[in-house]
Amino acid sequence: MVLQTQRTYLREMDWGDLDALKLILQDPEVMYAYAHAFSQEEVAAWMDKQLSRYREDGFGLWAMVLKESGQMIGQCGLSWQEAAGRQVLEIGYLLQKAYWGHGYATEGARACKAYAFEVLGASQVYSIIRENNLPSIRVAQRNGMTCRGRIVKHYYGIDMPHFLYCATKPS
Repeated sequence: MVLQTQRTYLREMDWGDLDALKLILQDPEVMYAYAHAFSQEEVAAWMDKQLSRYREDGFGLWAMVLKESGQMIGQCGLSWQEAAGRQVLEIGYLLQKAYWGHGYATEGARACKAYAFEVLGASQVYSIIRENNLPSIRVAQRNGMTCRGRIVKHYYGIDMPHFLYCATKPS
């Protein structure tokens, strides 16, 4: 276990989590901000990327697991992302649709922000959110983040405008 919230804990994913990860990444409704559900190959590449992040950075997107049942309901964590020509530490989250609207993403995002400031010593954290992803924007706002700009990401042949939400470590 890396972190815990009131109702969940976050831990590194492993290949045993592949089926739970597919429930997230292969659901077109969950992946609307990515403009497509992932193929089997893309899910495996996503898992590979997280495992590499754990080894190289010491963090990545972690499995979000319900304390009461041990079920993986999503992923939430930190990763380095390119934004406006520089690398920023991003808080990201993706949950199974059945768990939307219950505060799990906000719990996880808050825990990740605290981890970034207290454990990693970061001075700022970001959430890079596609501008049509209103639920994620609300999570960022509840996490004390404010919009600091806008970028366009080119993904799957589509220009996708994104907002840069940011929180700064209190003095």
